[in-house]
Amino acid sequence: MTDKPLKPRTIAAQALGAIEPETKGVALPVHVSTTFIRDPDNQYRTGYVYGRPDNATIRQTEAVIAALEGAHEALLFGSGMAAATSVILALPPGSHILAPQVCYWGFRDWLINEAPLFGYRVDLADMSSVEAVRAAIKPDTKLVWIETPANPLWNITDIAAVAEIAHAKGAVLAIDSTAATPVFTRPLTLGADIVMHSATKYLNGHSDVIAGALAAARDDALWTRIKQVRGHHGAILGPFEAWLLLRGLRTLEVRVRAQAESAALLATRFANHQSVSRVLYPGLPSHPGHAVAARQMSGFGGMLSIRLKGGERAAIDAAARVALWKRATSLGGVESLIEHRASIEGPNSPCPPDLLRLSAGLEDVDDLYNDLDRALRAANV
Repeated sequence: MTDKPLKPRTIAAQALGAIEPETKGVALPVHVSTTFIRDPDNQYRTGYVYGRPDNATIRQTEAVIAALEGAHEALLFGSGMAAATSVILALPPGSHILAPQVCYWGFRDWLINEAPLFGYRVDLADMSSVEAVRAAIKPDTKLVWIETPANPLWNITDIAAVAEIAHAKGAVLAIDSTAATPVFTRPLTLGADIVMHSATKYLNGHSDVIAGALAAARDDALWTRIKQVRGHHGAILGPFEAWLLLRGLRTLEVRVRAQAESAALLATRFANHQSVSRVLYPGLPSHPGHAVAARQMSGFGGMLSIRLKGGERAAIDAAARVALWKRATSLGGVESLIEHRASIEGPNSPCPPDLLRLSAGLEDVDDLYNDLDRALRAANV
């Protein structure tokens, strides 16, 4: 056995090399017990007391995610929203939060409409501009939240630069790295303090688990408080879902690299399509965030968006005509998905109405291109 650090692909494929101790099975069991025997002397030497704050299957999956992120520790939640909101709820009441103008719409909506009910003060900024972040941060800002690439426009934030700005003000930097995955970006090495994933997406990769994850650079007071919030709110992931997530993680790198390869090819081909006015993909040199993305990412991911010359009606019509692409929300699964995103996000969204969001799956890229090309042409857009 080599003494060199294992590569992420090996860590994920072997789930840290864990073996079931009783049968020596290479596939770990699902631990479903909710309560555990106390020792005769009133101790809990196994470390397990009750299922709401802790579970053995969940611990194993958390350990793999922590290793992939280079984190001190990871925590699993019942959804990406549960993970993200737990970070906010762990802050002192009245805290100021700086968040992106462009990010996952559900979390942005929660920050705008729900967070103030808990006493939090939230401002939104253009996180693709270091100058805008520097101008928007306040002396009492406690948390800077970024998302890069940012759904659904795939804006890029300079993680290291924003980390420096946040830390200079004594603020924590948390990042939604769902689209990048730990395969393409390691935010903690760039200065982030907490990484969040909607594990529903690429980490699981099979459209059959709702889950969220946080990974922390260090064990500090905020991380301790996040653990308390998860336990008190009952926000932990279920053991079977954690087992499915662990199974999905084993193929993480081979999946996302193949999806990124397809996304790059699709972006290049649709950039020259007669019906497309613009392709939003950080791997294209024309993307305004391309240089920053190339510096902090080892690949550009499997997500892209296209804007259509025919406007909103053309976008909805084209999405209605695909056969291979699936008209469904979410992203990161093995099947390719297409969505008219503005219909989901509503009138206050920064998402243009002529935009179609594409999640490249594992199908043949020529089949994917031909299917959408046919739909665009049939829609006369």
